[in-house]
Amino acid sequence: MVMVHLMQTLLLLLLVLLTSPVLSDLIYQSCEDTGNYTTNSTYQSNLLTLLPSLFSNGSVSGSYANTVGSLPDQVYGLVLCSGNTNTTTCRNCLNVAKQDVLRLCPNRKGAVVWYDPCFLRYSNQNFLSSNLNSNPPVLTDEQSVSEPDKFSELVSELMDMVAKYASYNSSRKYATGEANFTVSNPKIYGQAQCTLDLSGDQCYGCLRDSFHLIAGNQDKEGVRVLGVRCNFRYDVNSFYSGRSMVLLPSSSSPPQSNGTMPTPVDTEEGEGNKNNMGIALAVAIPLVIAFLIISTICICFWKRRRKLAKEIPYLTDPEQITSVESILFDLSTLRDATANFSTENKLGEGGFGAVYKGILPDGREIAVKRLSSSSGQGIGELRNELVLVAKLQHKNLVRIFGVCLEEQEKMLVYEYVPNRSLDTILFDSIKREQLDWQRRYKIISGIARGLLYLHEDSQPKIIHRDLKSSNVLLDEDTNPKISDFGLARLFVGDQLGGTTRRVVGTFGYMAPEYVLRGQYSAKSDIFSFGVLVLEILTGQKNSNFLETGLAKDLLSYTWQHWRKRTISEIIDPSLGDHWPRSEVLRCIHIGLLCVQEVPASRPSMSMVVLMLNSYSVSLQAPSKPAFFVAPNCGMNSDAFLKDNCFSAGEFSRSSDSFIPMTSNEVSLSEIEPR
Repeated sequence: MVMVHLMQTLLLLLLVLLTSPVLSDLIYQSCEDTGNYTTNSTYQSNLLTLLPSLFSNGSVSGSYANTVGSLPDQVYGLVLCSGNTNTTTCRNCLNVAKQDVLRLCPNRKGAVVWYDPCFLRYSNQNFLSSNLNSNPPVLTDEQSVSEPDKFSELVSELMDMVAKYASYNSSRKYATGEANFTVSNPKIYGQAQCTLDLSGDQCYGCLRDSFHLIAGNQDKEGVRVLGVRCNFRYDVNSFYSGRSMVLLPSSSSPPQSNGTMPTPVDTEEGEGNKNNMGIALAVAIPLVIAFLIISTICICFWKRRRKLAKEIPYLTDPEQITSVESILFDLSTLRDATANFSTENKLGEGGFGAVYKGILPDGREIAVKRLSSSSGQGIGELRNELVLVAKLQHKNLVRIFGVCLEEQEKMLVYEYVPNRSLDTILFDSIKREQLDWQRRYKIISGIARGLLYLHEDSQPKIIHRDLKSSNVLLDEDTNPKISDFGLARLFVGDQLGGTTRRVVGTFGYMAPEYVLRGQYSAKSDIFSFGVLVLEILTGQKNSNFLETGLAKDLLSYTWQHWRKRTISEIIDPSLGDHWPRSEVLRCIHIGLLCVQEVPASRPSMSMVVLMLNSYSVSLQAPSKPAFFVAPNCGMNSDAFLKDNCFSAGEFSRSSDSFIPMTSNEVSLSEIEPR
């Protein structure tokens, strides 16, 4: 049965790839009559800031709204991709939209462009404040059906079911459906979608009200309502890919008595006649051949997968991980993958141990972190922690595949991230030019979402305690992935906050209350995040800022220019003039809020994410940052506590003494239980 489903899925994918449409042409545009803006005006600057943010964020989430500027030059924007489009199609469509909207409606303060896969709208009017559409355009087919009353009744029933499914059963606020009609018009296809910010009731109300707009046109073979808050379409011809989510029975069948929503089922199209036999054979023969080929491939793949599953348990789905045995790697497998941990495969070394690149028998690239033997973590405790950490899944966290615990070895196996760590690019005078503003903003937002997951959404909840640029990895699309978050859990146990007598981490990123008093919480990570944000914006490394001779540290340097209103002087010169002032200032503002001395004054990660993604959220004025790196401090504990500063040599406080630290890594041998 599994093989049958697998072959059916692969056959369906093949058909979709063979028949997938190219990006559709523009189907609707409107240049709103809400005024014009002049070239080089504030409104144009805000608009040019808004459009890239709609593109970059909408490409990832599929739906995104934003507001830039303040009245009277405030501009509101929204993008939405169709629920059945993939990320690449969505990105390509939005890229075309952000260019077309300026070309088609030059100097207009409001415009909308609509394509089959996506639409984009911006305006100087706050259309985002309403949950309903405002006079959306209605596109109708010229052809009418032969039985209008019956057709209209069935359309109403179908679209109501589709609207309910999109509103209450779909996380994407998107649904498709079909209904059987007559022999001459065998099918009716429907589709409905809302923006993701609408609740279920708001989505259904929007679709229901919009459906009233087509009164008098329900006898048409196809109708489309292009609303920006919700939209729908029906047609006698199939216009979406994939299976229908809602399937109504034949119009001759009695209605369902319980009023429940029909569930998707597989249907066989029995219609056809002898005149179509030639066409049917022309279609069927290639499909049969393709089916046989795919079946052969599937059988080979299935046999190989069964063999690998016995040798490599990490293929188990994360949701099925119930014991550490399900994610165990053999030491021999990792030795083969890394060429016996050869120097050529060594990616780097930090306080927890060396990291090696490897290739598994199935071709998957991995990174193996070989923990230092000085770790005091017991095997039993470590095994229990690993089961919890391996289940954590988020696109902004480096995924942990498994672990090896053989012959006194303690190794963690991660996904391999090709672009390595952020610091290798950000602090390189040449490579840093690869990081334009859009990439830096994406990195900041991604790190924030990853931390939010660790702090509030993961089970268990995790405090990282060593967030820094070298612990942020970049994939092939420059998406950030936080690494070493598992180690925080592994060496802390059940502690989610409190006081520790052993401080571990990297000076320059650690919060002052953690360094001076051993107090840690989610606000400790938020402090580190704030430092990281300022590093990304300035291109300056806080941990060796004294070498630049600019100021005592990056925080005081930024604060001085913030007070003088000369922030533009400290922005990374490699950005040139290609950065939106309002977005950059807002990010610096958020960074300063995160590094305030009093932990309670720092925002939570949920608030940070909200501030990064919504310009409607006002920001409070930041207070003076916590300064704790200064020159000429004494190297004894009294001077340390009295002056609230570190010497240039940097020292870490343990239970009774100070332990030397490296300038940009964790402690040299600080692999104690955390």
